Amino acid sequence: MTASYTVQAVWQRRGLNTHGRFPTKSIMPSRRSRYLALTAALLGWMFDGMEMGLFPLVARDALAELLHTPSKFHSTVDTWYSLVLAVFLIGAATGGVVFGWLGDKIGRVRAMTVSVLLYSLASGVSGLSQEPWHFAVLKFLGALGMGGEWALGVALVMEVWANTSRAWLAGLIGAFGNLGYAICGLIALGLNHSGGHVTDTLHALGLSESMTHELTRNCYWRLLMVVGAAPALLTFLIRLFVPESEKWSREKASGRASHWSGADLLGVFFGAVCAMGVVYLWWTPDTPLAVKTLGSLVGLSLVAAGYLYPVRRYLHRVGFSGVRQRFVIRRMLLAAGLSGVALLGTWCAVMWMYQWVGKLPGGVDNPDARPMTQVWTAIGAALGCGIGAVLCERFGRRIVYAALCICSVVTIIGFYQFNGWYGYRFLASAAVMSMVTAAFYGWLPLYLPELFPTAVRATGQGFGFNFGRILAAAGSLQMPSLLAAFDNNYADACAIVPVVYVVGLILIAIAPETRGKPLPE
Repeated sequence: MTASYTVQAVWQRRGLNTHGRFPTKSIMPSRRSRYLALTAALLGWMFDGMEMGLFPLVARDALAELLHTPSKFHSTVDTWYSLVLAVFLIGAATGGVVFGWLGDKIGRVRAMTVSVLLYSLASGVSGLSQEPWHFAVLKFLGALGMGGEWALGVALVMEVWANTSRAWLAGLIGAFGNLGYAICGLIALGLNHSGGHVTDTLHALGLSESMTHELTRNCYWRLLMVVGAAPALLTFLIRLFVPESEKWSREKASGRASHWSGADLLGVFFGAVCAMGVVYLWWTPDTPLAVKTLGSLVGLSLVAAGYLYPVRRYLHRVGFSGVRQRFVIRRMLLAAGLSGVALLGTWCAVMWMYQWVGKLPGGVDNPDARPMTQVWTAIGAALGCGIGAVLCERFGRRIVYAALCICSVVTIIGFYQFNGWYGYRFLASAAVMSMVTAAFYGWLPLYLPELFPTAVRATGQGFGFNFGRILAAAGSLQMPSLLAAFDNNYADACAIVPVVYVVGLILIAIAPETRGKPLPE
């Protein structure tokens, strides 16, 4: 009796209950800790948005220079653009799984520090690229960190802020990501309008007109990529001031976090290799269509199996029953499908407007067309993220997702079919389209954490959101062929893409409603 009493007393002093386990009642962190975590995560998502926003601004200029082509709309540039875009998305998907795994094993804060540092440095170094494959590899590395930061930030904020204000938080997550897009566009506009001063300075130094033009053209995209290294400073804020999630700390103290094994990441490596294999199939023009299609289906199945492998092994080690394991895996696949629909619509329709605007009357040879479009669409998208999250709280997750699918079809087709030149009508309709299609990115950070228990939350939502990027990468590889089928008519080709939202309507019909429920433990 005395020994038993002594053991229980020790347990109580350590914050455990009388069974030697942590109590189920949540421990609310201090107000200061919560706001520090939120600030760090919001800044991380803003810089995420900057990293993604750099791509449509600089990719064609960078590839045209690195490929030594006369035009940034050359077919070779189109092919490389779709390749780098696919590699970028695969990197983000892989990073989401790897850093989600790392966040569940070593903690949200430490893993977030590494992810931010990785995408910052890779972005800055990509400004030194000398070959197109240099650019592709560095975009892949940067995307690894970027994909990881999204999953880690969402897990940290939703856990630190417990079960309060989740809709408001989800709206902020999406809005700050799009704020990064807007900042990128404004920086590009600033460089455009300071170009005259740079040119005058180079002329004063005795450089010829042709040399001045070449230097300013080449330095433009490189300077923008160097700006992408700025988030590295955020790592000091994260490591010094941001507290760890109490929910994760309790998972670690219980011993469950130690069941994540580094050897299991070989499955993720295998999945990433298979994803690159699918990219290679579509990048080689001589491969028969039947081989590409069959190879893609097999490849995507192997990618899913590889990315799911660490979770399967972890669930087995911690003693989840077969029923509970299947439950978690089904939730991860559902999350991937719901995310994939939104991401396919964004990367295979919306993002191509930045290339289309350069071919429209008023946009041809207008250096402000793309950055101005990016600023307007970023503002619209930020509003959409907030609106989407608030509507979810008011009407429920399922009905809002279905409504967004229908509205996205209407706005994407309307945008591409009723715009024939660049101007304020183009910008306004682009902002409306972005507001509707980006509302998914206020919906996803609200819904995905609600699908998974704490032990696998970062990994589960990291897989769900980022495997959607693999699907988007596979879709983006079809765009050169789709454009060729429509004689490079961006309007008609991109208006075909919204059919993917029909899949979203089917998936949301079988998804659970989580409105009003606490985060699962």
